[in-house]
Amino acid sequence: MSKFVRASKYRHVFGQAGKREYGYDNVKVSNSAWDTNIISASARYISINWSASGGGAFAILPVPTPFCQALHDVPSKLPDIIPLARTHTAPVLDTAWSPANDTLVASASEDGTCLLWKVPDGLFDDWTSDGWEPRDLDPVERVEVSPRKVGQVLWHPTAANVLATASGDYCVRLWDLADPARPRVTLTGHGDTIQSLAFNMTGSTVATTCRDRKLRLFDARASGDPVRITDGHGGIKGARVVWMGDGDRIATTGFSKMSDRQVGIWETGGLANVKTITLDQSAGVVMPFWSDNGILFLAGKGDGNIRYYEYESDTLYALAEHKTAEPQRGMCFLPRRALDVSGCEIARAFKVANSGVEPIAFIVPRKSDSFQSDIYPPALSSEPSLTAAEFFAGKTAPVNLVSLEHGVVFASDNVPSRGPPPVTVASMVVSTAPAPELTITNSPPTATPTATKSAPVPSITSPQGMNSPDSLESPPAVPQHVRSLDEVNTALQEEVNRLKSELRDARQKMRNLELQVEGLKANARKVAQALMEM
Repeated sequence: MSKFVRASKYRHVFGQAGKREYGYDNVKVSNSAWDTNIISASARYISINWSASGGGAFAILPVPTPFCQALHDVPSKLPDIIPLARTHTAPVLDTAWSPANDTLVASASEDGTCLLWKVPDGLFDDWTSDGWEPRDLDPVERVEVSPRKVGQVLWHPTAANVLATASGDYCVRLWDLADPARPRVTLTGHGDTIQSLAFNMTGSTVATTCRDRKLRLFDARASGDPVRITDGHGGIKGARVVWMGDGDRIATTGFSKMSDRQVGIWETGGLANVKTITLDQSAGVVMPFWSDNGILFLAGKGDGNIRYYEYESDTLYALAEHKTAEPQRGMCFLPRRALDVSGCEIARAFKVANSGVEPIAFIVPRKSDSFQSDIYPPALSSEPSLTAAEFFAGKTAPVNLVSLEHGVVFASDNVPSRGPPPVTVASMVVSTAPAPELTITNSPPTATPTATKSAPVPSITSPQGMNSPDSLESPPAVPQHVRSLDEVNTALQEEVNRLKSELRDARQKMRNLELQVEGLKANARKVAQALMEM
């Protein structure tokens, strides 16, 4: 056994559950046996599948915080009757919030439809006042998906108003909500019920898990069969999939043939299994959640525990486990752009129990009050990179990110340095002409020293380690070789950044071409089979 401990800034992450009054109680969670997360969150609201008579419904509530009681008129213990989104004629199975609009939510139902809802202003006003009467919400758009039930709904990560649905006819459909009369893309080839789906970061590829125990990859713009397919987990019980950031790895959870719960890592080039870990032998479906900190959270239905692992070099390193006595029925995570960075909160989960919603903050213990840039990589922004028309026309754009320190939005190809900003040192030459500046990179911010004739300055050491004999008599000039080296370093860094950007673009083009080739091969096989059957 090694005596060395692996260095990790997330090694001491711990989960902190909010007080009971910080969450919601008297929540009437849906009794549907369909396997989804039950709850979904935007930066401002959460949606919960609700148990209601006369059709399907879900509730919309303000996002709770684990640190204090939220400042709104919604009480911690909800009234018996609250405003609901209840136009569906059968139980609501899944909801999803738009990444580009924190007030727009989509719902999927057993009635074969997908409805869009807009949270109106003032929805949560006067809930605690006398004479308050709840008013149900009305949908703003209706999508007729399938004669069978719609089990999952998911928004595109970079294109505005693009929605994906998975239905009981074993198809995934992509919709342009500007024209919801027909799907723009239909992904087929599933042999049984679709259990989960996930986009990669740019939205060009879709991964699905299915009850036929297959893992599939699709070109998100090409209707038809998958471009890659492989055997997934051996058990028939619920399997989930999540894309691991902007890389070429996906994570799945499922069951072995012996009903052991597992988590697997797969590379998307050939859908080869990189690693599979056995978790335990519990019966609940494991819900995976990926954080851009490089952490994979695993929450099992029926468990009271949340495991979390740090992913590095195709290995999952166990960090810790948040344990509670009350089992969870569902869970979701808050978008990272809405986290409390002042409290070193790197993730926030919303746990659905039998009759309540509990916020749980995952915190890195730090004493400093300043922004901790090493634990806060840029988060996904709410600004889309593409329009729906551009996406379906074949354009691919990097996802827009936002700095959690400054709030600056930028494309993921232009990620700013996470280190401290360059420090500009003023020239120490006293002359009538402005002296060139010396830029020192990768150094902590320092004061700007300025020399005058009345105050001598420290001498500058030459490359041989000797001080100039006249250095204390007059202000020294910045050596020419220092300036030239700095200019060379700057030019080299710019060239490295340019080459990295070109390499990322080339890799993305290679992936797209591979998907197109696989799609052509699949179509050719279908044509050949049809000709043989004639």
